[in-house]
Amino acid sequence: MNRPSLHSPLNHAPLHALPCVLALMFNAFVWGVSWWPLRQLEQAGLHPLWATALIYLLSLCVTLALRPGALGGLLRHRGLWLLSLGAGMTNVCFNWAVTVGDVVRVVLLFYLMPVWSALLAWWLLGERPRLASLLRMALALAGVAVVLKAPGVDWPVPESMADWLALGGGASFALTNVLLKRNSGAPAESRVLAMFGGGSVLSCATAALGVAQGHISPLPAAAPGWLLLAAGLSMAYLLGNVALQYGASRLAASTTSLVMLSEVLFASASSVLLGAAELPLQVWLGGALIVAAAAWQALTPGADADGSGH
Repeated sequence: MNRPSLHSPLNHAPLHALPCVLALMFNAFVWGVSWWPLRQLEQAGLHPLWATALIYLLSLCVTLALRPGALGGLLRHRGLWLLSLGAGMTNVCFNWAVTVGDVVRVVLLFYLMPVWSALLAWWLLGERPRLASLLRMALALAGVAVVLKAPGVDWPVPESMADWLALGGGASFALTNVLLKRNSGAPAESRVLAMFGGGSVLSCATAALGVAQGHISPLPAAAPGWLLLAAGLSMAYLLGNVALQYGASRLAASTTSLVMLSEVLFASASSVLLGAAELPLQVWLGGALIVAAAAWQALTPGADADGSGH
């Protein structure tokens, strides 16, 4: 998840970097199209929070089976507990949002990385934002304003729960990346375990609270259909994480961040083709500003975003 700060732009990457780029694109593909199996699971009666809890529980068990020593590292590095919280919030918000909201809109709001990364790096790492960081923040915020501005509304504010979840998930994603950098001394397998554990525990706790308050349906009875789909999605997430670490550990952080933006393309194309999203001119314009800000950050040597996957 943590990569050496080599400042090679994507179009100058050597040929041996192609497998690494393809690995990162596979991770982006998994996350970009994950909305579809999550919606299929919801139609089978499994709320996205329960689905997230089960998916990450399986990934957690596989990680412990393959790397049993990861638990010791998690217990020794207390900073990883906060990483668990950040990763858990990221997955709770993102998976819930893409299940109930417009997929393209959710992904664009989620990728408000230049704003959250600069603010959190300033707060947690003491990295004061430079002029370029402030300009990227302004560009990204302008894009969000365009996406959120609705006819007859004076201010561009989130209009649905999916909007709020997407914004909260993006902030949690940025927090996760900052905490990965802050805890770079912890073993890699312990960081992975913390992230899978956070995704499972926080999703389960949130779902249980929702059930107690009558907002979420209880966990349905086991059925082969949704169990197999949940297991398949869990393995896809696990393989995506392995691909992310393979590619990101061998490429520049800037290259990784840029390639991971392909998630927006995968999410947009799949959701439009399957009728789960609309792309009016307003979304095109706002999305272009947001992606431009993220790409600018990715191409900037020493940029403050870590660029890790979900």
